[in-house]
Amino acid sequence: DLVDVAHATVLVRVDFNVPLQEGSIADDTRIRAALPTIESILERGGRVVLMSHLGRPGGKGHEPEFSLEPAATRLAELLGRPVAFPSNDCTDDDARRAVAGMADGDVVLLENLRFHPGEKKGDASFAGILVAGVDAYCNDAFGTAHRSDASMVATPTAMADRPCVAGRLLERELRYLGETIAAPERPFVAILGGAKVSDKLKTIRRLAGVVDTLVVGGAMAFTLLKAKGCAVGRSLVESDMVEEAGRMIEEVAASSTTLLLPSDFVCGAEPKAGTTTSISGTEIPDDMMGLDIGPESAERFAETVRAARTVVWNGPMGLFEVAPFDQGTRTVAEALAAATEAGGTTIVGGGDTASAVQGMGFGERVSHVSTGGGASLTMLEGGPMPAVEALDAT
Repeated sequence: DLVDVAHATVLVRVDFNVPLQEGSIADDTRIRAALPTIESILERGGRVVLMSHLGRPGGKGHEPEFSLEPAATRLAELLGRPVAFPSNDCTDDDARRAVAGMADGDVVLLENLRFHPGEKKGDASFAGILVAGVDAYCNDAFGTAHRSDASMVATPTAMADRPCVAGRLLERELRYLGETIAAPERPFVAILGGAKVSDKLKTIRRLAGVVDTLVVGGAMAFTLLKAKGCAVGRSLVESDMVEEAGRMIEEVAASSTTLLLPSDFVCGAEPKAGTTTSISGTEIPDDMMGLDIGPESAERFAETVRAARTVVWNGPMGLFEVAPFDQGTRTVAEALAAATEAGGTTIVGGGDTASAVQGMGFGERVSHVSTGGGASLTMLEGGPMPAVEALDAT
C-alpha cells in the first residue's frame, strides 16, 4: 500500500506451485493466499503481471504437465475477472505483447519460470526480459524466499530504479516467523517432525537455548533414539547421522532447553494399515517399524503445547497420510488449537505439516499456517533470505 500503483504495471512474484492431479488443481491454498495482494493492486487501479514456478521441469522449454494454465483458470474463478495466459513461454513475443497491451484492472499470468534455465541459475539477462515494461516489483512468494532464483533476486536487482516491495502474504509470513520468534511469549515450544533429522539439524542447534522445550517426533526421532541406544526395529534411521545426533542431544542437554522424545509408538510390519500394534517404551521389535508416536507420547506432547504461549511446528508426528498413523499428528494439532484459543501464538510450518493441519480441519484454529516449509525452516535457523534482502528497505 506504500506504492502508488494507479495506472502502473506491477510484476508480482507469487507462489503458485500447487499440486496437480490429472491436469486439475488438487489444492488451491497458495493461489488463495495471493489474493489479498492481487486484489489490493487491482482495487487501486493497477495492472498485475504474475509470475511463478510449478514443480521441477528440466529447464529446457515447455513441458505440458508443469504448465501454469490450470492456475490461471482457477485464479480467474476466484477473482471473478479474466486472467490472460498469453503463451507457453514467459519471455516470448506473445507474452511481452500481452504485458505491453494491458489496461488498468487487467491480470496476466506468465508461463512457468522454470521452463527457462535462467530462473534456477539466477540469470540477470533472463530477469532483464521479465522486468521490461513494468513499473514496480512485488514479491509475495514466501515459499521461495530462501532461494536465489532470478525472479526472486536478479529481478528486483534489475529494478533498482523502481519500487521493489513485499506483498501482503510475504509481510505476514515475515511478521509471524520473524518478529514472533525474535521476541516470543513464554513458554516457547518448538515441535519438529518429519522423516530426516539431517533436514533439521541446523534448526535444532539454533533453537537449543532459545526455546523452553523442543519436542521431536516423526521418523527423525528414531535417529535420535538410536543415538541414545534404544532399539528401533526397522524404523527409518539415517545411519550416517547417528553419531551427529548423539552430539546434538548433548548440546541440547547442556542448554536451557528441555528435549522431549517419544516414549511409545504405533508400529507396523510395513507402512500400511492392518499390521498395527502399540509399543510401550522405546524397544521396538526387530520386525516392526515405528509409524507414529504412541498415545502416551501424544498426550505428553499435547500437554506441553497446551501450556505454551508461543508454538512453532514443522514436521508431522507420523505417517499422517495413512490411518491410524495420523493420530499423533491430530492430537498435537488439537493441542495447538487449544493453545491458540487460550491466547497463545501458534505457527505451523509449510509443507506436510500445513497439509496435515489443513486436511484435519485445524487451519482456521491456529494463528498462522505458513505457505513455505523450506523457507520457514530457514527462518527458524536464522539463515539468509536473499529475496527479502533484495527488496527496498521500509
